[in-house]
Amino acid sequence: MDGPNRLVLSVAEAAEMLGISRTLAYELVARGELPARRFGGRIVVLLRPLERLLDGGQAEEDSGLTANSATGGTEPRPSIRAL
Repeated sequence: MDGPNRLVLSVAEAAEMLGISRTLAYELVARGELPARRFGGRIVVLLRPLERLLDGGQAEEDSGLTANSATGGTEPRPSIRAL
């Protein structure tokens, strides 16, 4: 499903859209600064929260993916900061 109905981007697509490197995009995901979710082994960036973030607002949806989620940590998710 491509086009306007798409809800997620790959990390590489989000990086290209933002004009940043793929490595930086993965770092932002790990820090909780880029709204993302893990589906199996794949990480996807949530398009609507990303658009809200870029419009100057907060990405209201919990991304569900933090630096501690891979290890099962229970620390609160850090707030998403504007890029």
